[in-house]
Amino acid sequence: MTSTSASTLSSRPAVIAFDLDGTLVDTAPDLLDTLDIILEVAGAPPLPREETRRMIGAGAKALVRRGLDAAGISVEPDAFEGLYARFLEHYADHIADSSRPFPGLIAALDELEARGHVLAVCTNKLEHLSRLLLDRLDLSSRFKVIAGADTFPVYKPDAGHLIGTVERAGGDVRRAVMVGDSMTDVLTAKNARVPVIVVPFGYTETPAEELGGDALIRHYDMLAETVDRLLAGG
Repeated sequence: MTSTSASTLSSRPAVIAFDLDGTLVDTAPDLLDTLDIILEVAGAPPLPREETRRMIGAGAKALVRRGLDAAGISVEPDAFEGLYARFLEHYADHIADSSRPFPGLIAALDELEARGHVLAVCTNKLEHLSRLLLDRLDLSSRFKVIAGADTFPVYKPDAGHLIGTVERAGGDVRRAVMVGDSMTDVLTAKNARVPVIVVPFGYTETPAEELGGDALIRHYDMLAETVDRLLAGG
């Protein structure tokens, strides 16, 4: 990179791309209440929450499939699609009954915006559900881009999902940071060559400390400082 291009790049706002479920918002209560209903329809009792909480993160279809597998329920493809459609319908109606932003998030977003950063969402939740949730929580206006699993031809951990999100937000991956809670988020960032901050309060089978992120923050009051350190190459 020439000094001129480096100067041009550094003058552009950085894009901070967030995962949604388990990173921005604790969505587990409404997701898992809906999964309980689908399991009941399929003829299975609810599974323990400590087990199903770890199933969140790869999108609603994966959650339904993982739940059925854990319950020992095998269904034909057409029946599965019916259960998945029923999941989406019920979840959309109850998407923010109990889901709430994680502690400190709003203040952290305020601070990132005050520092001139552009905010985006890069999630494997379907785009319309992501927008619906963020609308209900009065958070949509915070994000220049909300990119779901169906926004682009690819989705996380494919690098194209994050790259597309950053570019649609008017940024460059060389001036971007990913924030997430799972191995999917870490792999996505690494595939896109973007530094990644891990939060430990989300949904992951692997402990946050072992995910291989570039930084780990235990509360959102650490976010803005950590973002700027990573953008500076620290």
